Amino acid sequence: MINVLLSGCNGHMGQVITRLSENFCELKIAAGLDLNNSVNNPYPVFTSLNDCDIKVDVIIDFSNPKAFDGLMEYAQEKRIPVVMCTTGLSSDQTGMLKNDIAKRIPVFFSANMSLGVNLLIELVKKAAKLLEGQFDIEIVEKHHNQKIDAPSGTALAIADAINDSLDEKYEYTYDRHSRRKKRGKQEIGMHAVRGGTIVGDHSVIFAGKDEIIEINHTAASKEIFGVGALKAAMFLADKKPGLYSMSDLIAENN
Repeated sequence: MINVLLSGCNGHMGQVITRLSENFCELKIAAGLDLNNSVNNPYPVFTSLNDCDIKVDVIIDFSNPKAFDGLMEYAQEKRIPVVMCTTGLSSDQTGMLKNDIAKRIPVFFSANMSLGVNLLIELVKKAAKLLEGQFDIEIVEKHHNQKIDAPSGTALAIADAINDSLDEKYEYTYDRHSRRKKRGKQEIGMHAVRGGTIVGDHSVIFAGKDEIIEINHTAASKEIFGVGALKAAMFLADKKPGLYSMSDLIAENN
């Protein structure tokens, strides 16, 4: 049995994962971590890592970037693998996670925990390579009105994946209202829509002469991210230190 410490257990995604974990016979949430302890859970919840006395095999983090430093110190000290699902990490935090922490413990890091989104990324990489120089590339992401960061981490991951697949590097353009000039050839436009209860929608538009190709992924519920996080925890529990992603999980199951 894989015992999980769920950081951010009383947030919306934490509660989704708590419910979904009941369907995983090889895994259980053994403890939770959250500043809010007003929710009743079938496991003990700690407001401070210093108070957590339960041995766990892996940490799933769906909390807040402000908790990053303390959680990473704890994970490294205890040598516990981490599935990092928190969005809105700074470039410094992301760099530390990839370049330093992953050398000491196993780290699973993906901008999006959905299998479908990661398939979209693979498809747009192939499309970008084939259409390079002939089509303009625009990314439109839509999320609920409570989301703070923009553009989304997934939109940035899509743009980075496209850029890595191209012969020449493209620049990212987030705002055109103050730019009184034509669109550049080597430019990836990114646009954020915030409204209502949209779970997540990402569209990659390839606009050429007299034709448009659009690749889209729509999330109907947050359960897809919770399932991905739980599968990542099972995948990561017995791994050696290193940086792992959804691509590694998919490859192991093929």
